[in-house]
Amino acid sequence: MKKSWIVVLILVVIVTVAVGGYIIRRNASWGALAVRIAEMGNGGAPPETIEGLKKAITVYGDRIEMYARDVAQIGIYWKILSVRLMDRKLYGEALETLKEAIRLQPEDATLHYLFGLSSSILAKSTYGKEKESYFSQAEAAHLRAIELDTNYARPRYAIGVLYVFELNRPEAAIPHLKRYLELQTRDVDAMFILARAYYMTGDLKEALSLYDRIIAITRDTSKKSEAENNKKIILEQLYE
Repeated sequence: MKKSWIVVLILVVIVTVAVGGYIIRRNASWGALAVRIAEMGNGGAPPETIEGLKKAITVYGDRIEMYARDVAQIGIYWKILSVRLMDRKLYGEALETLKEAIRLQPEDATLHYLFGLSSSILAKSTYGKEKESYFSQAEAAHLRAIELDTNYARPRYAIGVLYVFELNRPEAAIPHLKRYLELQTRDVDAMFILARAYYMTGDLKEALSLYDRIIAITRDTSKKSEAENNKKIILEQLYE
C-alpha cells in the first residue's frame, strides 16, 4: 500500500513538471510571436490599423491557431491532474491546479464544480474565518457552474448539501434540489436531503410527500426503513 502511494505521488510530480515545462516552452514561443507581430506596428506595439491587423493575421494566422489549440490542451492537462489529486484526497493541491485550469478555461462548468467540491471538503478541516472562507468559495463556485450549465446536475446536488448541512440555509437548497431531481428522478439520497430541507423550513407536508416517494421506489431496505421512521415522526407532529 505504501509503495503504491509513493508511485502515485511520483506520477503526480512527473505530470506537474511536464505540464510546467511545456508551459514555459510554449510561453517562450508565444513571446517570440508577440514580438514579431509587434514589429509589424509602430514603436514596438501591435498594429493599430485594421489593415495592419489583417496583415498580421494573414502572416501568422496558422501559428496563432496552433497556439490557441495548445492553450486548450494545457487546460485539459490541468483538469486531468486536478481529478487525479482529488482521487488521492489531495484537495489543497487540487485547488491550486484547478485555479490554473479555470484561468485557461473559465467557462468550463465542471472545473467550477470540482473547485467548489474541493473547497467544501477543505472547509471541514479548518476553523473560524478560514472555514467560512472555504464554504463561501464553494458556494460561489457551484453557483458559477450552474450559471454556465443550468442542466448540470452535480453542482445542484452539491450546493443543496452545502446549504442544508453546512450553512443552515435549507430554504436556499430547495430550488436546487428540486431541479436536481427533475434531472435525476430516482436519486433517493437527494430526496432525503430535500425532505430534510422541507422539514427544517416547517413544510412538513412536502417532506411527507417525499418520504412516501422514497418508500415507493427504493429497494434498499435500510433507506425504506429510515423513510418510514421519518414519515412516522412527521405524522405524529402533524396530528398531535
